Amino acid sequence: MSVNELYAKYTRVWIPDPDHVWRAAEIVRDYKEGEPVLHLTLEDETPLEYSVGPKSNSLPFLRNPDILVGENDLTALSYLHEPAVLHNLKVRFLEPNHIYTYCGIVLVAINPYEQLHIYGEEVIRAYSGQNMGDMDPHIFAVAEEAYKQMARDERNQSIIVSGESGAGKTVSAKYAMRFFATVGGSTSDTNVEEKVLASSPIMEAIGNAKTTRNDNSSRFGKYIQIGFNRQYRIIGANMRTYLLEKSRVVFQAEDERNYHIFYQLCASASLPEYKDLCLTSAEDFTFTSMGENIFIEGVNDAADLEKTREAFTLLGIKEGNQSSIFKVIASILHLGNIEICSQRDGESCHILKDDLHLKHFCTLLGVELKQMEHWLCHRKLITATETYVKNMSTKQAENARDALAKHIYARMFDWIVEHINKALHTSSKQHSFIGVLDIYGFETFEVNSFEQFCINYANEKLQQQFNSHVFKLEQEEYMKEQIPWTLIDFYDNQPCIDLIEARLGVLDLLDEECRVPKGTDENWAQKLYKQHSVSAHFQKPRMSNVSFIIVHFADKVEYQSEGFLEKNRDTVYGEQINILKASEFQLVADLFHDKDDVPPPKSSRVNVRPAKTTPKAPNKEHKKTVGHQFRSSLHLLMETLNATTPHYVRCIKPNDLKEPFMFDSRRAVQQLRACGVLETIRISAAGYPSRWTYPDFFNRYRVLLKKSEMTSPDKKLVCRNLLETLIKDHDMFQFGKTKIFFRAGQVAYLEKLRADRFRTACIKIQKTVRGWLQRLRYRKVRKMAVTLQRYGRGYLARRHAEFLRQTRAALLCQKQYRMVRDRRVYLRVRRAVVTIQAFTRGMFTRRIYQEFMLHHKAMLIQKVVRGWIQRRRFRRARDAAITIQCLFRRVQARRRLKQLKVEARSAERLKSLNSGMENKIVQLQRKMDDKSKELRTQNDQLLQVNNKLQKQLEQVKSQQGEAGGGAQLSSLQEELDRLRQELQEATAQRKRTEEEHRNEKTGLQLRVEELEKENALLKSEKEEMNHRILQQTKSSGEDSGTVSLMETSLQAELDAERQRYQNLLKQMTTVEQRYDNLKEELSMSKFQPGHRRNPSNQSSLESDSNYTSISTSEVGDTEDSIQLVEEMGLEKAAMDIGVFMKLQKRVRELEQERRRLQVNLDKMEELARSRASESRSSTSEQETADLAYNNLKRQELESENKKLKKDLNELRKSISERASENDPSNELQDSYNLLLSQLRSANEELEGRKEEVLILRTQIVSAAHIQESKQPIQQSSEAPEVSEDKEPVDSEEALKAYHGLCESKNTLQDWCPLDEDGELGLAYLGLKQVARLLEAQLQTQSRQHGDELEALHTQIELLRDDIEKKQEILSFTASLSPEARVEYSVQQEITRLTNDNLDLKELVEKLEKNERKLKKQLRIYMKKVQELEAEAQTSRSRPAMSRQVTVQRKEKDFEGMLEYYKEDEALLFRTLITDIRPNTVSATVPCLPAYILFMCIRHADYVNDDQKVESLLTSTINAIKKVLKKNNEDFEMTSFWLANTSRLLHCLKQYSGDEAFMTQNTGKQNEHCLKNFDLAEYRQVLSDLSIQIYQQLIKVAEGIIQPMIVSAMLESESIPSLAGVKTMGYRNRSSSMDVDSGGPPTYTLQALIRQLGQFHGTMRDHGLDPEIVGQVVRQLFHCVNAVTLNNLLLRKDVCSWSNGMQLRYNTSQMEEWLRANNLSQSKAAETLEPIIQAAQLLQVKKKTTQDAEAICSLCTALSTQQIVKILNLYTPLNEFEERVSVSFIRSIQTRPQQRHDPPQLLMDTKHMFPVLFPYTPSALSLETLHIPASLGLDFLTRV
Repeated sequence: MSVNELYAKYTRVWIPDPDHVWRAAEIVRDYKEGEPVLHLTLEDETPLEYSVGPKSNSLPFLRNPDILVGENDLTALSYLHEPAVLHNLKVRFLEPNHIYTYCGIVLVAINPYEQLHIYGEEVIRAYSGQNMGDMDPHIFAVAEEAYKQMARDERNQSIIVSGESGAGKTVSAKYAMRFFATVGGSTSDTNVEEKVLASSPIMEAIGNAKTTRNDNSSRFGKYIQIGFNRQYRIIGANMRTYLLEKSRVVFQAEDERNYHIFYQLCASASLPEYKDLCLTSAEDFTFTSMGENIFIEGVNDAADLEKTREAFTLLGIKEGNQSSIFKVIASILHLGNIEICSQRDGESCHILKDDLHLKHFCTLLGVELKQMEHWLCHRKLITATETYVKNMSTKQAENARDALAKHIYARMFDWIVEHINKALHTSSKQHSFIGVLDIYGFETFEVNSFEQFCINYANEKLQQQFNSHVFKLEQEEYMKEQIPWTLIDFYDNQPCIDLIEARLGVLDLLDEECRVPKGTDENWAQKLYKQHSVSAHFQKPRMSNVSFIIVHFADKVEYQSEGFLEKNRDTVYGEQINILKASEFQLVADLFHDKDDVPPPKSSRVNVRPAKTTPKAPNKEHKKTVGHQFRSSLHLLMETLNATTPHYVRCIKPNDLKEPFMFDSRRAVQQLRACGVLETIRISAAGYPSRWTYPDFFNRYRVLLKKSEMTSPDKKLVCRNLLETLIKDHDMFQFGKTKIFFRAGQVAYLEKLRADRFRTACIKIQKTVRGWLQRLRYRKVRKMAVTLQRYGRGYLARRHAEFLRQTRAALLCQKQYRMVRDRRVYLRVRRAVVTIQAFTRGMFTRRIYQEFMLHHKAMLIQKVVRGWIQRRRFRRARDAAITIQCLFRRVQARRRLKQLKVEARSAERLKSLNSGMENKIVQLQRKMDDKSKELRTQNDQLLQVNNKLQKQLEQVKSQQGEAGGGAQLSSLQEELDRLRQELQEATAQRKRTEEEHRNEKTGLQLRVEELEKENALLKSEKEEMNHRILQQTKSSGEDSGTVSLMETSLQAELDAERQRYQNLLKQMTTVEQRYDNLKEELSMSKFQPGHRRNPSNQSSLESDSNYTSISTSEVGDTEDSIQLVEEMGLEKAAMDIGVFMKLQKRVRELEQERRRLQVNLDKMEELARSRASESRSSTSEQETADLAYNNLKRQELESENKKLKKDLNELRKSISERASENDPSNELQDSYNLLLSQLRSANEELEGRKEEVLILRTQIVSAAHIQESKQPIQQSSEAPEVSEDKEPVDSEEALKAYHGLCESKNTLQDWCPLDEDGELGLAYLGLKQVARLLEAQLQTQSRQHGDELEALHTQIELLRDDIEKKQEILSFTASLSPEARVEYSVQQEITRLTNDNLDLKELVEKLEKNERKLKKQLRIYMKKVQELEAEAQTSRSRPAMSRQVTVQRKEKDFEGMLEYYKEDEALLFRTLITDIRPNTVSATVPCLPAYILFMCIRHADYVNDDQKVESLLTSTINAIKKVLKKNNEDFEMTSFWLANTSRLLHCLKQYSGDEAFMTQNTGKQNEHCLKNFDLAEYRQVLSDLSIQIYQQLIKVAEGIIQPMIVSAMLESESIPSLAGVKTMGYRNRSSSMDVDSGGPPTYTLQALIRQLGQFHGTMRDHGLDPEIVGQVVRQLFHCVNAVTLNNLLLRKDVCSWSNGMQLRYNTSQMEEWLRANNLSQSKAAETLEPIIQAAQLLQVKKKTTQDAEAICSLCTALSTQQIVKILNLYTPLNEFEERVSVSFIRSIQTRPQQRHDPPQLLMDTKHMFPVLFPYTPSALSLETLHIPASLGLDFLTRV
């Protein structure tokens, strides 16, 4: 792009600033190339004209887009330059408080000056195994990278930690070593990793000190090599130190301290063990009080001394040596306080005689006081001919004293380092090592001396190695991607290094000047000026002749030559050293002895002789100068580093005030330049710093493509075409094999194009939306205008109408007024006229009235007279008329009578009257004839019947008279009456049962109504309580908080106690494992495998065991069951499975009885046929009766079998219909109808029995008649016939009746001749058994009714629980906001659909599993048949065995015990524990080995053999431990033995005889309790073993799912097309991943759920208790939650809105899995609360104060630290999302919250909840247990 395009309006740039180094600005006017001024505006809106030009300032640096700000890797920035790097570091450090940032291969670590909780074991585990770059930058990521490359590449590694004093180098190195100690812990008992960590407090005590820049500054360099074996476990370590700052022992600047060890001893001086050191406060000693500040805030020196002593002890340094070390250190303090007094001449000095400190010094070191006093003030001069003793001045003596103090401390330091190395040394062969280099960074002060020169020299060497390594990595990356590579010219500091270390260099000239007898610093400086004045890296200051300047890679440094020679010589007088060598303490003498030294002479006397003597050769070490030693050790270090793969950590000091999270840009830039970070940036910027994979580039910039281009399947080609279109200069990018490489600035240009495209799209969207909004507004305004017009016009119309109404009203008022006025006048006139008329008319009327009265009276008289006359006339006329009528009517009657008499004499009339009567008479005659015939017939029949009955009565009477059998007949009659009475009682009982059922039904209905009313009442009360709770929340908050805190504390104490106990068990397991390892190494018991079979011990194939025995009826029932399950559904069929199984068992029993009777009948028939063939002429009555009875019983049994099957099918159908109904009332009605039908069938049975009694009575009478007539009676014709609808009796009862009949026929003398054929006895016994059967059926029905009532009660409880759950859901939904309510409803719908889907899948899987199980059982059955046939064949030919064969007893005789011989015990454990596999017994009873072992224990208890019991239990426990140790990574085996161990423990409790464990036992189980031994101690041992197995199970399961968690929960796209793509650009190091293996495997959420389902299915199949299964699932869900949340807190790339949505969906799927597997009560869902709240935190609004309050109330399971961390990590995926503001995060931090947050940031993934093993008794009876023959346990005998 051109300059005009880059520097356009609104472009943001960086300009230099003297205060802030760089300052942000924005271009306000387009810049054209060649213009001298760039118009800018600063962030505070200040305008600025920035001059540019070739001679003045160049164009300013461009700023990166906001989306790139805060990147984890500085090389991911589009524009790579100093201001971009500085700004990115500043933003990361101040806003999210991230102290680590990548810069290519360098980790930049900024000292926060605050303790951060990011270094715990959980963080180490989170980074372990991760690729560098997958998670946020961290020192652990660098350590993991080094560890991984060492293991993969088998190459030694180095971690180089450098930086200024106070930048945090020591802490970073310490954390790196802690990571190696944790990840690569030793496998032996030597605890090497602990010793490696223990060396840190020792080295800090003797090598660290407080400076003005750092409270714990390392004043030496060290390189620690941590050795590993071939399994990459730590086996040893070695430490090398460099350039200890000895001058600090005798001098400290203001506000600085000496080494920590001095102050630690002074702080502990009052303790008894330190009394002999004669120390006081540090203020009393010269060497510790020069800095005038002996304390460090927050540091307890006395406590640190205890830690130092503990570290000494751990490293094997004995107490005596520790005491000697402290004496030497204390002697240095006393040496500094020795006062040297000057003599008068000034040329000599002396020490006071009573100097107490000198005495203490000599006493502590064990040297002679006089000699030390002498040689502290004198020195020896040796010439070629003579030796002189010369006095020293006070200044010289003090310098000699200080030199001695420094030398003693340096020797002590080296001795401690040597013994630390001895303690860390190992005799094992070292396979590889990782070195950690903690060395000083580049230093420059106002006064720089010899120490700074050596430090900067070392940094020059390290920078050279760093530059070459960075260049090499860049070249390898380009070559691997096969892109053109152009050599980059990077800074090479070899000339500066040559200036220092080459021939005649600075160090060479310094050593030469030191060898000169009278060499001085000034002479050395002059030689430097003369020799190196032409060098570009050497300069001479203008104003000084004793200093020089060296141009280092970081900066120019001016060194003062004063003191260089003295420090380089490090002169110590030999006389003083010789005195120390002669110390009486061995350690002090050893400090100053070299290996080649000869013991010093006993006499210290100095003889001055004039003769020539050969001077003693000085010590070899004294020949070597300090510079020479440092150069040699530095060369050795560089050789070691070059032979390893280096990893770099650059520590930055953010400010000089040691303030937490304060960033000084000027100081930071100085250190960035000095540590080589900017050089790395420059090298990267020179090439192609931005790198994108093809898929990431396509996903990010596909918005720039056309629609037709996006459909191409070749994404590489699409990316090529797009880039060639967008970027014209093809040198700005390169296409590699897997990545696209961009030069600096190109990604920013692409981001600009992408933003422009989005901006255009946004404008178009805004245009459309705004148009729509304007149209909407126009319509609204128009509608409002029309409405206003309508209302206005209406108002005007109403006002006009009001005017018209008022006008009309006025007119009406006027009219009415005028009318009233005129009317009043009119009425007044009218009244006057009327009055006049009234008087006038009254007068005339009175006159007329008088006249009228006269006429009226006259008329009354006339009326009376005329009335009398008329009445008299009327009476006369009426009497005459009546007389005439009577006469006329008499004449008419006479005429009619005559006519009738004539007609009566006529015949036709008679015919017409009699025609209808004839028909009626004929009909009546016919009826009379029919009735007569019927009467005659009935009379005949009655006569015949009477005759017949008379004859029968006579026969009976004669028979009674002859045989005297009346008593028996009367007894039978009484028996029949009694049976009738019993039948009546049964009928009454039936009615009572019906009445009770009806009453109970009514009660249940009332109860359901009451429950409904109660439910409604509870709802209303709940609403009222909600209002009350809302009102009382504030008042009751404190009380509830106190109660909850007490409950929480009590629960925590209980859990802690359990945790401690289980931890002790874990430790005991470790000790036992070590013991077993040692035992296996010594010897291993061996025995020959043996196998003996005993055919008599084979169990019956027709056993009624519910698990192993198979019969034809079982197979049929199972098929019916499967069909029924398919029709009903699994859950509905499971409701009445108990009744179903009872019916199946009853059918099997009837089938077995029927087959047994069928065999007996067949045998009897064969016997009868054989006898009949022998004598066909006569057949005995006994055989005929048996045959008839057998035929009868067979028919009855067949009909009974058919009817029972029919009843079974009907019952199944009714159960399925009842299960299909959701309403409990329907279910109750169905059960009631079923019971009524059964009672009706019982009533019909009674009626049938009554008919049979009548038939039998008739047959008795007929038999008596036949006996009297002595006619032959054929048994076939006399046999009683049974109606087809008669219900058969029970098979067992019928068999008893048959045997009783046979016995009665054997005693014929007890029966009369009437019962020769046994009919009477058969009838009697049959009726008796029928009555019993009916009574049993009624009892059975009553029990069934009780079971159904109990089931109904259970159903009511379930419905009540369901109502409570729905109420909770309703209350929760009501408390949500509308948006959350919609989301919750959608979530519920998704949950429901997922549940349905999973239910269908589970049903299919269970049906398939059942099918496989049936097939497997069929194969086992066939195998058993074959084995039985083979055994039968071999038993015929096998000779008699020496061991007695035991005949298998009947089931009722088996007591549930197993016996074996002592010699078979080893075979028992090998077969049942050592060699058994879970799939061997998968088709049998769960926990079969546990049952078998307990049955063996029972027999040993039964025979009272204590040795056998002890041997059994001990050998069982040991064998289980060995199996688990052998299969310590096998989940299936661990689960199998956890189930068996817990079951064996439950059996020991259940059959212990303790009443607390016998409450749920059956009577038979109580009989099987142990009799002789109390095994409570073994129960405790088994409980501990169960806990150990549980912990191993959790460990194995977590090890399996842990690699899957992060990929499944955070990385897999469960919701497609939701995840966005952010500008990445992070360049994973080529060595970070194993490219050959294709990287780590990825897992989906479904894979994780399948794995959990597999765990759950395995545990369920093994019969593990559901409570334990729930605890295992809870523990695994805690692991999932902890690992997911920890990775979320350490990964910036997953903290986005879309990832929050993905994570919430994933957690909902996990919860759905819990509900689908009925694990909701296991509290596993509660462990997911933190990650659920974290997902919600990523999705909620994060702007206002209300949002902060909502977040604090929402995220109760997260600590404030975690909330702040997630908010800091929140990363927008595009420009339209906003980052979380710093003010919002601060408001979260400062908001007062009453929560007890843990100090650590991450969750503990290894936390284990205390496990509980609830007592679960077994319902299985031991006597019914079947042992498969495939186990090979034929040597066990059932007892």
